[in-house]
Amino acid sequence: MMSQEKTILVIEDDEIFLETLAFNLEQEGYIIKMAVDSFTGLELARTHIPDLIILDVMLPGLDGFSVCRMLRREFTMPIIILTARAGEMDKIIGLDSGADDYITKPFSLGEFLARVRAALRRRSSSTEDNHFKSGDLIVDLIARKAYKGATALNLSYKEFDLLVELMRHQGMVLSRDLLVSTIWGYEGMSGSRTVDVHIRWLREKIEENPSKPKRIVTIQRIGYRFEG
Repeated sequence: MMSQEKTILVIEDDEIFLETLAFNLEQEGYIIKMAVDSFTGLELARTHIPDLIILDVMLPGLDGFSVCRMLRREFTMPIIILTARAGEMDKIIGLDSGADDYITKPFSLGEFLARVRAALRRRSSSTEDNHFKSGDLIVDLIARKAYKGATALNLSYKEFDLLVELMRHQGMVLSRDLLVSTIWGYEGMSGSRTVDVHIRWLREKIEENPSKPKRIVTIQRIGYRFEG
């Protein structure tokens, strides 16, 4: 199935591997931009604003985690990290950096393309219009209003932003560190308690049973995930 001309930026320093990925993605109908170092990758991301970024961890200049953090401050497109390191801590660092998915080398072409399609589907479903909807929960991005059924929710400014960020990345794990950086604009885990408090307030307003949440679920030691 063709991609309707979605643009994908691949940042990978192994040129043979890069060409292989690019060739197979082009066969799927995607428009491909390529970079072999972090600084070129950042420049291409800002110039072309791709629909998806595929990012290797080991890069000349800045490492992939640093690039991911920089991109996430500016853009909301999905980012898939590629790495040869399979340890749990590396996955946590990748998610903390703002990645939406994490693929460990070596991987099969079929799995890779499926992950790409899934990431682009999630982005498309989140950007079709200016509303997010999940069950009876509706968020109007233009009016900055949220509704549960016919009832308007009384959300604070930060609660609204936090809900939007969670719904925009439905099904993905968002770390506390990432949420602090995205919503409150500062680095480090010193704000993790603030995130937890705002999550509790949100649950009280959108969950049927806040003590047993089904929409905003806790991922131990990492953060939160919004379930559709």
